[in-house]
Amino acid sequence: MPPMSNLSKNMRVYHRYLGFFLAGIMAIYSISGIVLIFRETSVFKKEIHKVITVAPNLNIDAVGEAIKLKKLKVTEEVGDVIKFEQGTYNKTTGVADFKVKELPYFINKLTSFHKASTKQPLYYLNIFFGFSLLFFVVSSFWMFLPNTTIFKKGLYFTLAGFVLALILLLV
Repeated sequence: MPPMSNLSKNMRVYHRYLGFFLAGIMAIYSISGIVLIFRETSVFKKEIHKVITVAPNLNIDAVGEAIKLKKLKVTEEVGDVIKFEQGTYNKTTGVADFKVKELPYFINKLTSFHKASTKQPLYYLNIFFGFSLLFFVVSSFWMFLPNTTIFKKGLYFTLAGFVLALILLLV
């Protein structure tokens, strides 16, 4: 068996220790990713009753924006009270009384990892994590010598994973 080059040895060492370093964050990302699959359902969510005072005499779209509920639809209007699926809005007082389903605090924090944008300080972590995963992809090809059976089988698995990803993107 030919000796490994310094690049191969270094890639293996970096791969190993970066993997240990990122094990916790990878677990969190995987769990939050699974939770996000169910974001349009009520799975994991609990119902919360809210009473919020907003500006009086708003139209239903402005009420939805003010209480952070999308696509409010009026079901009934009785006097100054507008009823919608989740609750009511009093046009005179500006009081909105409604129920929403939200993720519990800790699960909501977990899912925020996936939704970070440049407006949040965590986006640097997301960039670092993305580049780390890219490094894992590249460095995994230095884990085994190119002329071994394991490496050749690994290339077939890589191709299969790439094809599966393409299929999932196109479906």
